[in-house]
Amino acid sequence: MSVKIYHNPRCGKSRDTLKLLEAQGIEPEVVEYLKTPPTTAELQDILNKLQLKPRQLMRTKEPEYKENGLDDASLSDIELIEAMVRIPKLIERPIVLKDGKAAIGRPPETVLAIL
Repeated sequence: MSVKIYHNPRCGKSRDTLKLLEAQGIEPEVVEYLKTPPTTAELQDILNKLQLKPRQLMRTKEPEYKENGLDDASLSDIELIEAMVRIPKLIERPIVLKDGKAAIGRPPETVLAIL
């Protein structure tokens, strides 16, 4: 049973989700995605598991979103994914993966559904 969390230690929701996993007796693989962003292929896989389009996983209120012209509706999914890989701050967090499933920990209890 392998569990992975894409984690930002400065984010309260991310810390709460990690604590929730640990309270369940789970020691997840912790990926600090700001330091080690997912690859384009990994992010595409995460999006498929979440059944989301790239823009739905983006933090659209971050200044980098508009500064990089990512509010342009004509951008393709791959262009948006590549932007998130380049600017990982734009990826919504935390993301938990387990056994081919994924969940965003907003609220943290959401991840319980895939455990």
